[in-house]
Amino acid sequence: MYYYPIQGAKLLRIFHSGKDIPFYFSNFAAVKSYTTITMKKASILLLCLAIFTLDAGAQTSKNNKKPLEALDTMLLVNAYIDTLVVTRERLDSIYQLRLDSIEASDGQDVRIDGKYYRLLTPLTFYHSPAGSAISRRGDGSLQQVAIDKALIDVYLSRPDLVRGSETEMQQAGSIRRDLEEEVKPDVTYVDIIEDIAPEVEPEEQADVVITKPNFWSYSCETNFQLLQNYFSDNWYKGGDNTLSSVASATIQANYNNQKGFKFENKLEMKIGFQTSPADTVHKFKTNNDLLRYTGLIGVQATKNWYYSLQLLAYTQFSPGYNTNSDVVKSDFLSPLTVNVGLGMTYQVSAIKGKLTGSVSISALSYNMKYVDRLALSTNNGIDEGKHTKHDFGSQVTTNLTWKFNDNVSWKARIYYYTTYEDVLFEWENTLTCSLSKYISATIFLYPRFDDDTTSDDDLGHWQFKEYCSLGLSYSF
Repeated sequence: MYYYPIQGAKLLRIFHSGKDIPFYFSNFAAVKSYTTITMKKASILLLCLAIFTLDAGAQTSKNNKKPLEALDTMLLVNAYIDTLVVTRERLDSIYQLRLDSIEASDGQDVRIDGKYYRLLTPLTFYHSPAGSAISRRGDGSLQQVAIDKALIDVYLSRPDLVRGSETEMQQAGSIRRDLEEEVKPDVTYVDIIEDIAPEVEPEEQADVVITKPNFWSYSCETNFQLLQNYFSDNWYKGGDNTLSSVASATIQANYNNQKGFKFENKLEMKIGFQTSPADTVHKFKTNNDLLRYTGLIGVQATKNWYYSLQLLAYTQFSPGYNTNSDVVKSDFLSPLTVNVGLGMTYQVSAIKGKLTGSVSISALSYNMKYVDRLALSTNNGIDEGKHTKHDFGSQVTTNLTWKFNDNVSWKARIYYYTTYEDVLFEWENTLTCSLSKYISATIFLYPRFDDDTTSDDDLGHWQFKEYCSLGLSYSF
């Protein structure tokens, strides 16, 4: 009966009668000697039969293995497990390298030669077992002789298991290849360049200047729009030749100390003129006229809410007339509206920063209306013969800017004021399309409701204003 722990769990030769039985202990680390036991076939069969008899009661009906096969499997598994444990401890490369540097206290070398690896690696034909078989000297240790004898027996009985030879391994080369000579990097040296900047003496060092941060920000947006119509005298639908223009500027100066206090100022100016052949009294008339200031002082309450005090004042630049009439409908400071509101302001930032602006809500608001021309008092809800009118109420002011993309934007201003008897509502919409850096097209739509003015037969207190224009624009 031979057992060789070669090729993992393969049993190379289990039972072979008439030959010596080399028996190896399960732990190769404890191997100090081996014994050759000569047995007869009858003794082996009797031993197997005895073991089978003892284990017969533990066998189930599902186990149909022969007694000899069960015994061989048990011996093989136990020996294989022991062999793996020993091999893991003794043949590990890191462990081996560590032991290479250890010397015994008595001066003896304790390094491990690793000769057992031949029993665990894929079966290879080595030169030393063949040389030992034909030599009469019997050189080598007891363990080496036993290993060579085991390999020779496998070579002769199962040559089909041999996967390679020692000659092929030598031709392939070893895994580790030490360098005989030290490799030195090829370093190219360059000249050391002296510091370009001269050393500055302590007395020549510049003084550190700390400037106070500037919390003010300024901006200005200007536009000049032009519109022209021409009709020939025989145009089949008729028409009047007109030329109109609109100029506007918006200036802002805002203060924000980044600690919850801000002061915003915005001045809006618009002036526009047009020609109309139908008007025989005036060569030019205004079609757009606005002068408006909006100021706001805010103290932060929460992240987006501010306690606010808002001032709104607006009038116009020049007189306004109806067609073919010298009667003035409006003029500079006629009317002048001033509104002061105390309340809360919400900072709007939505749609990934594309929609920005503010919403101011004033629960308590004071409103004053003034006319410089007494003849215009009744047209603006002021008692006849008086210049001013005072009232209190509530107001909401919304200013929003929505940038659809880099070229198209929409600005909206919504103003609502009520004395709980009279209502003033204004909604200004400006859609701007930038054709280039300096050229833009504008659509302006302005509905307005004011029940403090004279009622119209068709529209009542509703008023509308609209224009489209193309012209120059510049912002800085």
